[in-house]
Amino acid sequence: MRIVIGLIAALIAVLVIGLAWFAISTMLPADDQAFIAGEGAGGAAVDSDARIRIIKLEGQIESLRDEIAALRTDILRLEQSGPVSSAPVEGEIYDDGENSILGDYASTVLIPDRRTLNKGFTVATPTFLEGFLGSPSETLGDTCAEMTNPTLAALLRTENVGPINVRMLEPAVESLRRIFDEVARTDKDLLDRIATSGSLCVRQIRGTVGRASTHAFGLAVDINIDGKLDVFGDGKTQLGLLIMKDFFLAEGWVWGAGYGREDSMHFEVSQEKLEEWRAQGLI
Repeated sequence: MRIVIGLIAALIAVLVIGLAWFAISTMLPADDQAFIAGEGAGGAAVDSDARIRIIKLEGQIESLRDEIAALRTDILRLEQSGPVSSAPVEGEIYDDGENSILGDYASTVLIPDRRTLNKGFTVATPTFLEGFLGSPSETLGDTCAEMTNPTLAALLRTENVGPINVRMLEPAVESLRRIFDEVARTDKDLLDRIATSGSLCVRQIRGTVGRASTHAFGLAVDINIDGKLDVFGDGKTQLGLLIMKDFFLAEGWVWGAGYGREDSMHFEVSQEKLEEWRAQGLI
């Protein structure tokens, strides 16, 4: 009996996930299928509603996986404890709410493949940054201060890059401008909802002594959607940020959603991009 129930649950999982993916990959236009394959950010413009619909469906697939796992556990538990009750069984299942796709950029969704989404890029550690650029200040505290490194300070710019104002190193400002120009070209509705939670902040990483945050070098920006801060460390993100990550990755930035403790409103320049800028004489 137990083996039969396990096989049934496994078959349900395969069928549900397979059908969901089939629906995504076959029922949408060719451009949307290209976006699923990872060609959307750098290729032709994709209809914003279609992009949102795809990401919503991906989130629902992740939710279905969680739900199937919880149901399998409940089946085994009930099998071992005696007759099955007709009462509903409560499981720890993430409820993604209504299946709304219109203007819902600030809604919360699961992050697919969170641990591998920055594949191909290296996070610039404090040790690397200090060896590569020097310390941004002689002393680092827990609150934001001025940048005193004269070489870095000479590269600081305070500019509008489209939807937000930032204070960052010049090549990072220009890179952000290219990112938001591409967003404006492909998804104006999203661009209008982007706000900033901060850029330059010369301080040490919280909980450490003397280790400079990427923000301290003017190489990171925190953004949010509709002025709503994303919840730190919950493994979920705002739908608008999930869309934004493709534009940032295409420009050589890494997304904080892939960190050990998810920080999905945080985007920073990758080590590879910094080395490219050095080779070009920009930093």
